[in-house]
Amino acid sequence: MKKFLPYGHQCVEKDDIKAVVEVLKGDWLTQGPKVAEFEKKVAQYCGVEYAVAVSSGTAALSAAYLAAALSAGDEVITTPLTFAATSNALVHCGGAPVFVDVEEETLNINPELIEKAITKKTKAIAVVDFAGHPCDLDKIKAIAKKHKLLIIEDAAHSLGAMYKDRMVGSMADLTTLSFHPVKLITTGEGGMVLTSRKDFYEKMLVMRHHGIVKKPAKGLWYYEIETPGHNFRLTDIQCALGISQLKKIYRFLTRRRQIAKKYQTAFSGLNEIILPTEKPYAKSAWHIFPIQFNLEKLKIRRKEIFEKLREQGLGVQVHYVPLHLQPFYQKKFGYKKGDFPVAETYYERAITLPLFPQMTALDIQFVIKAVKAVYAEIINPNSRRK
Repeated sequence: MKKFLPYGHQCVEKDDIKAVVEVLKGDWLTQGPKVAEFEKKVAQYCGVEYAVAVSSGTAALSAAYLAAALSAGDEVITTPLTFAATSNALVHCGGAPVFVDVEEETLNINPELIEKAITKKTKAIAVVDFAGHPCDLDKIKAIAKKHKLLIIEDAAHSLGAMYKDRMVGSMADLTTLSFHPVKLITTGEGGMVLTSRKDFYEKMLVMRHHGIVKKPAKGLWYYEIETPGHNFRLTDIQCALGISQLKKIYRFLTRRRQIAKKYQTAFSGLNEIILPTEKPYAKSAWHIFPIQFNLEKLKIRRKEIFEKLREQGLGVQVHYVPLHLQPFYQKKFGYKKGDFPVAETYYERAITLPLFPQMTALDIQFVIKAVKAVYAEIINPNSRRK
């Protein structure tokens, strides 16, 4: 059977399985002590006061937007180069995403374009740490402070990343995490919201459990619902896995950075490939490793390169189709092709290579060899692979 490497993969080991089995044998399966323990440990790791575990990264975004009291008519400035959840969760709250283009190097929201997009309806700036590289938060925080806006950081890619020696999760008003299997650590599905604001924290605790507030003075059974919430609960089973995974976060991060460095070295001489950047102010978590092919010079479609790499056994992917190109956002908000040229150019050129902690030295060489073979074939279509 031909070797096939996916672009990302969970790393679940014997101790992770043991931790989950222990919970399965215990008294609590959901909303027990493991939830609070996981929240506390992640908050401590990120250097933030409060954490609320929820059922997915999307639920984390929804909880953050609702905690920020975003509702119909409110605008949030954000990036079109992100997964659907960043904006979809906002739309479900009644809010409107106001996209601005990204920086060519980091592919994060361009701080220089934010202020021009601010209106009287703007309530927040939702930044996304693309591929694990933190946004330039000092610049963005200065804008937010000037205009009295909240900062919501979608850090689904960037747990473990650092910005100017500060941990991601400790700088925004609300930071959301994802624990999907391809992320740095996993709970299967799951997410978390980090904040240092007690009012946001208390609001999200109620919100994730249907909006229920216990009133023991009226009876141990009695509760009231002032605002309907959601079932965003994460289970003790999942949190036990998360706690076990968190113990390995340094090892996972170190391996991701090692692989990224090997790719950077191996592909630096391929002139028509644009490699991802790590700015001096940042230490990326390297969630993904997207490269760009200079298609104008190579005179080939990205689809052909993608398929050739797949034929070589690489489970390459594309992150992401910009949201302003999606039919819903075009019909609902009037966006169109050409609105955000940097994001569009990146999308047209981009292919994500495999990168995950349990890749072996042979796996890394397999990727490098496959990319170089396809590149050589593109540069010289008449050549034959040896």
